[in-house]
Amino acid sequence: VQLQASGGGEVQTGDSLRLSCTASGRTSSSYAVGWFRQAPGKEREFVAAITWKGGAPYYANDSVKGRFTISRDNAKSTVYLQMNSLKPEDTAVYYCAAPGGGFAGTDPHGYSYWGRGTLVTVSS
Repeated sequence: VQLQASGGGEVQTGDSLRLSCTASGRTSSSYAVGWFRQAPGKEREFVAAITWKGGAPYYANDSVKGRFTISRDNAKSTVYLQMNSLKPEDTAVYYCAAPGGGFAGTDPHGYSYWGRGTLVTVSS
């Protein structure tokens, strides 16, 4: 499974961005796609994830819930992360990832395939 993330950029506080993650290769073996982010000097953290075959998406607690929305377009093998009301603390490199098997939860170690990150910078 190959993953390609795009859509990052530099925005102002309160602005919106939509990230895209397009999967290719053996996507049939991929159960879900998750978004993670890593800010400078911090550990990589879970943001949101969604399965390809239905089921409710899940989000990190509080930090993004209500502002970020994850969705998918199976026909395009693409997962989106709509980010609204962006804050400076959302500044990070955002990665999309896929588990090698089934449910992987929020632990990045549960994800086997990673795309190259896309940088999101939110200025105040």
